[in-house]
Order: sequence, then structure tokens, then C-alpha cells
Amino acid sequence: MSNRRLEVSGLSKTFGPARVLRGVGLGVERGELHGLVGQNGCGKSTLVKILTGVYRPDPGGSITVDGRPLGLPVRPAAQREAGVSVVHQNLGLVDDRTVWENVRLGRYRAGRVTRRIDRAHERAEAARVLARLGHPLDVDAPVGRLSAQDRAVAAIARAVQDHQPGSGLVIFDESTRALGREARARFYELVKSLIAEGTSVLLISHQLEEVVEVTDRVTVLRDGEVVAAGVRTAEVDEAEITRLMLGRHLVTHGRVAGHVRDELVADVRGLAAGPVSGFDLAVRRGEIVGLTGLVGSGFAEAAEAIAGARPAASGTMRVLGRELDLTRRRGSTQDFVAAGVAFVPERRLEEGLAGEMSVAENLTLPRVRGRGSALRTGTAWQREESAAMIAKLDIRPPNPQAPISTLSGGNQQKVLLGKWLAGSPDLLVLHEPTQAVDVGARHDIIDAVRRAAQDGCGVLLASIDPSDLAVLCDRVLVVRDGRVAARLEGELEPDAISRAVFGDGDGGDGGDGDAPGAPDVSGAPGANKTSDTSEAGERSGETVER
Repeated sequence: MSNRRLEVSGLSKTFGPARVLRGVGLGVERGELHGLVGQNGCGKSTLVKILTGVYRPDPGGSITVDGRPLGLPVRPAAQREAGVSVVHQNLGLVDDRTVWENVRLGRYRAGRVTRRIDRAHERAEAARVLARLGHPLDVDAPVGRLSAQDRAVAAIARAVQDHQPGSGLVIFDESTRALGREARARFYELVKSLIAEGTSVLLISHQLEEVVEVTDRVTVLRDGEVVAAGVRTAEVDEAEITRLMLGRHLVTHGRVAGHVRDELVADVRGLAAGPVSGFDLAVRRGEIVGLTGLVGSGFAEAAEAIAGARPAASGTMRVLGRELDLTRRRGSTQDFVAAGVAFVPERRLEEGLAGEMSVAENLTLPRVRGRGSALRTGTAWQREESAAMIAKLDIRPPNPQAPISTLSGGNQQKVLLGKWLAGSPDLLVLHEPTQAVDVGARHDIIDAVRRAAQDGCGVLLASIDPSDLAVLCDRVLVVRDGRVAARLEGELEPDAISRAVFGDGDGGDGGDGDAPGAPDVSGAPGANKTSDTSEAGERSGETVER
């Protein structure tokens, strides 16, 4: 019998005139952790949807699992019988349901006569699979109250419950994107325990460092075609995988000269939002301030309140002399926009974009009221503004009339950022701006944020990604238990930011964001510190080969 758990051969998929996949082949061995990478829009999601029966492929391809062919399109019953399961980006959990309800969803056993769900049986089945994974949970606990790590355990339990030990294929589709460092490490401990039993794993991730570190082999897609199949990750590095993904060399972003000026853009006083209280913050022109911490520490709530996306319990903000009440619940969004505050939220489709509208309509939406009239919006300025932003951010396809829902995640994120940059905001608040985007889109987004700061915009970047924080920020505030526990300045390093987040080596004094006394942790021994009014130290810049 072949050692292949999954064998994909000659898969193609066409939508209208567009051919999204072209003769794709993929092989995953038994007990292997196999990576699948590529830019947004390269066909990864389409391939997964074919494997799970969402899409019917074009004629001519084949899929076999453990040497047995799957009929095309794949039927749910056949997929389950073959032991193929998926854990999606958001883990696919229902927060207001219990652990056992989430694990057993779609598999409930009802009584023959009463047709009522046998709750005792379902709880026992959920407990059984959790015990098998070595991570027992309270099966009656609502999933929404679980830690990030335990939520991942529940999602994995649902995926593998039908697998016999030593069999099955689990596809993780960007499943680690919301996990912090500690939760991610435990996630991979669990994944490796499955692999040790003989289960195979196909990992789809934009985190190339993660792919190189944890996978056995990697397959690279570019423009719907396989450009590297089953390359051993021990023999490649991130730079080589990036070159394969893009078809060109992409130099990793380096630090560049800061553009901090003396003029104060935003002055936040006495903010209380979520776990955060007594928070003060000053952001100057050209300054990029990072805000980070563990999930639940309060850094995200603080950023949302400063942006006007959530009402605060208390607090005020002055933007270039204009006073804003952070506790207002009605009519405040328009006031924040009028004051020059822009917000790029974490959940782009749910909170930032109108999926049924076009690229041009999304890019110009915040300025329609000011540029149009009660009877006529006007289109000339929309065409001009959207064309300029499409070119500036390299939005693909470069079609202003394309529905936003047809764009890849990375290009949707560029539209969301461009929609606010086009209005030249004075304060730009970003929440995880590079989350779930590919390496090329990340590069373009980082460049755009840097240009905004260079033009005089003050930027507040809320993120759990230490790499983004290190490469972009002039200083970083680390929030722990609702208070700023550390301030980092100078030559920032991702490892130093991670250590501060997890409390390794600092004492934390509960000080506010711009108060003296919060521990100042440098990114490297002997690194120069910057004051709030000084220019950031010189840093080396790098460019992309186009």
C-alpha cells in the first residue's frame, strides 16, 4: 500500500473566465506535518474547498486517501468516512454553546421514539475525545469563556473525533492566527501528539517562520499552480519560500529613520475601557506607538475606545485641540471622523468593509457626505481617488468596480487601509493590520503605514505580532492586567517585546502609558533610548525588488 495519506492529482477549477487552479498535485505522507503556502488569491482556499466538497473541480482531476479514490465532488459522508476534517481560521466555534455542543455539532444522536438528543451520551463522547487528546475540559463550559488554547483544543477535538488512532487527515486553515506565543506552542504540542499516532496534518499558514519551524515538507502555490511540491523544510529558509511564492526576491523589512515631531496629535487622559483604567497616552506627529499584551489584557479595548469604536467607562481625548468624549454612545463615530481619527479594525469584513459594494465605493465611502450632495454623490472624484489608491497600495486586481467580496484577504486589507489613508487622517488607529495576509501584502501595508507617519500622521498600532511592532514602532507600551507594565524604546527587537508581554524579567509597576516609572525595556543591550519629543534613532531601510 502507498505511504501516501492524501494524493491529489491534476486538480483544476474555473470560475467563469478565470482559472483559479491549474493541474494542482499534492501528496501528504502518513504521520506527516505538511505545509501549504502561497499569497492570498493563489488558490489555497479553493483547493481546501474542493477537498471538503464545497466546490466541484473541473473534470480530469483525482483525490485519493489511503489509496482509495474519493468521488468528485467530495460528499460529506465520504469525506468523514475517509477521515478528512478541517479546522478553519476562526476555529468554527459557537461562543454561546458549551464545549460538548461544539464538539458534537452535526453528530447528535437522537432517541428512536422521542427524537430527543441524548445529552448524557453526547457529553460522554465529547469527554472521550478530549481525554484521548490529553486535554480534558469542562464539557459544560461555554466556549466563549475558554482561553485561546482551550478553544483550539475544542476545535481539534471536533475535527478528530471520527478518526481512528493512526488514521485521518486534519487540515488547519490559518487556525493559529489568533493564538499568542504560549497558546501556539501548546497547540503544536497537541498537533505533534496526533502525528505521533500516525495522523497526517496539512497546515495552511501565512507565518513562514512557523511553517519552516514545525513542518516536515512544504508545497508552494503561485497563481493557481504548484511551483514547489513537497520541499523538505530542513533544506529551505523563509527567504527561499518567499521567492517561490512571489516569483521574485523580497527583502525583509528593516528599521528606518523615524519621523517623530514635537507637535502633539492626540492626548488621551483617564481612559477606562474593559480591563484598562487610568490610562494616559500622548501621540505626536509622525510617531508610531505600539500597544500590545496578552489577549484579554485590555490593550485591544483601549485602542478601540481611542478610535471611537467602543464607548469607554471614562476618559477624554484631545485631537489637535478638538475635545472628544470617549464615553459617548451616540453619534460619536461621525465626530471622530470629523476630528481626523481613522480606525482599521481587526475584523475587516465584519467591521470595516461593505462586502456587497465595489472597491471604489469602499475606498471613498467615508468622504461621500463631504464631497457629494443630498441629490448626487458625484463619480469623477471617486474614480480619481480610487485609481490613485489602487496604484499606491498595489491593490489587485486593479479594477475599481470589482466587488470587495471577490478580492483576496490581503487585497481586502489594502482597501480597508486605503479607505482611511485617502482622507489623510491625523490619528490612525490600527488593530492587527497584517493579520492573515501574505508576505507581499504585509510588505505593502507596512510601507503604507510608514508613508503615513512620514507625512505627519500619528499612528497607534495595537497588535500581538512582535515582528510588526518591532519593525514599525518608535515605542511600544505593554499592557498587563489593564495597566501599562513596560515601555520599550530604541532599537526594538521582537524577542524583547515577547519577553515584556509575558513578564519575563520586568517587574511592571502598573503605571499609565506616558507616566514615569513604567519599566523601560530596551530592545537590545545598550540601545539608545528616545524621548517623547526626540527623533527616533537612525535605522537601516530595505526595499523590494519588483
